[in-house]
Amino acid sequence: MHVCLFDIDGTLIASGGAGKAALEASLAEEFGIPEITAKLELSWRTDRAICRDLFRYHVLEDTPENWRRLIDGYLRHLPVCLKHRGGRILPGVGELLERLSAHDEVRVGLLTGNTRAGAKAKLGHFGLYDHFSFGGFGDDHFDRDDVAREALQAVHAFCNGSASLERIWVIGDTPLDIRCARAIGARAVAVATGWHPVEELAACKPDLLFDDLSDATPLLDRLN
Repeated sequence: MHVCLFDIDGTLIASGGAGKAALEASLAEEFGIPEITAKLELSWRTDRAICRDLFRYHVLEDTPENWRRLIDGYLRHLPVCLKHRGGRILPGVGELLERLSAHDEVRVGLLTGNTRAGAKAKLGHFGLYDHFSFGGFGDDHFDRDDVAREALQAVHAFCNGSASLERIWVIGDTPLDIRCARAIGARAVAVATGWHPVEELAACKPDLLFDDLSDATPLLDRLN
C-alpha cells in the first residue's frame, strides 16, 4: 500500500490570492482592520500560525474566541473570493488524481496548512475534494511538521497500519513540504509550481522533483 499526501496551494491549485483576500475581508469585518500590511509569509505556513502573527502585529489578543471569529469570517468570504479571483487547477493535477484514485494500491490524502474547512472549500470549488479521504490540517498546529505528524496518524487510522513509511509520499511545492516529509520519515516529491524555483527545491534533495505534474510518470512508476 502506497499513500500520497498532497499540499494544496501551489501544488494542486493556484487560488489567485483568494485566501489572502478572504482573510483581509474577515479582518475588516470582524476587527475593523482594512488590510494586511504586515510582511507575512503565507504560502507554506499553517492558517493557525498566520492568524497568530496577524493578532500580534495588530495588537489583538490571540484568544480562542478571536481565532474563531477570524477563521469563521475567512470561511464565509472564501467561496466568493475563489469565484472572483480566477484561480486554476495546476498542470497535470486532475489527471494524476484520477489515476491515483483508480489505483487499488494507492490511498490519497492531504498534508496542508489550510484548516480542514478551508481545504474543503478550496478543493470543492475546483471539483477536487472527493479525491481525498483523510489528512493533516492547519486548524491547531503552528508548525508544519506537527501537521505532518497529524497526517501520519490519519494514514495509520485510515489504512489500519498497512502503510509503511517508505511508501508514504508527501507532494508539495516548498522546502517546508520536503522538511515535513523528512520529519515523519516519508518520501518527498517536490513540484516547482509555487513560489520556489527548481534549483531551490533541488538543493533540499527531494526523492523526486518535477517542473509540474503534467508528466508524473516517475512517481507512478514508483507506485507500481
